[in-house]
Amino acid sequence: MSRGTSGALAGAFAAFVWGAAEPLLQRAFRTPYSDIRLLGRTLTDGPHWRAAGLAVHAVNGAAFGWVFARLGGRGWRQGIAAAELETIALWPAMAVVDRVHPDRRDGTWPPLLTNRRAFALTAAGHALFGLLLGGFLSDD
Repeated sequence: MSRGTSGALAGAFAAFVWGAAEPLLQRAFRTPYSDIRLLGRTLTDGPHWRAAGLAVHAVNGAAFGWVFARLGGRGWRQGIAAAELETIALWPAMAVVDRVHPDRRDGTWPPLLTNRRAFALTAAGHALFGLLLGGFLSDD
């Protein structure tokens, strides 16, 4: 199996684990915000938002894992660092989410761009993702 394929599979798996762990993260950080819901409710307002969100999250994880592996990423330290860099790089996009996402517009979520709890949840989820991704691509 090629390194890129291994990275994609590891990334998809890590994204699913993060999605499964997200309810615990929501409780730990005391926030209703959810990356899975962010993605899923963007696609549908119906009862299948969780499945849609998990699917998109897995595809995103696979793409991230593929790029990480193709760039030579390996080990849990590099995995966490890369995932946290993504957190920092993408968080400013919450300004757009605050304007257009249905959960922000109807008041289900508080404003996100400056919300420390939502940022902490995302950072913790990315750390878990990076730990798993890098761990699967370790040379050890």
